[in-house]
Amino acid sequence: MNWLLVAAGAAVGAPLRYLVDRAVQARHGAVFPWGTFTVNVAASLLLGLVAGAVTAGVASQRVALLVGTGLCGALSTYSTFSYETLRLAESGSRLVAAANVAVTVLTTLGAAILGAAVAGAAWG
Repeated sequence: MNWLLVAAGAAVGAPLRYLVDRAVQARHGAVFPWGTFTVNVAASLLLGLVAGAVTAGVASQRVALLVGTGLCGALSTYSTFSYETLRLAESGSRLVAAANVAVTVLTTLGAAILGAAVAGAAWG
């Protein structure tokens, strides 16, 4: 029944992704896909926290399935990141596309590391 935990988390994560993406993008008229960037960073930070909590023994594998796999998996969106980067490059915004790749990869990795470090410091 683990799949139910994943499905429940995803049922929250997917609409949350859409709502956050639209709200953030509506506030920025820039070419840069700030909405997708925001959800990917938030999901990476949360996943780092969950992984750190599980490693420290203060969260269960069920929490990892519900929040980590389900919620964070549906909240983050690699496919939209890839599509938006491709569209930027195709429209002539190659520098913005390259910046999107570099900034997104470095920031999401940093967010995951930060989340795991915070969890380790709090519960480790």
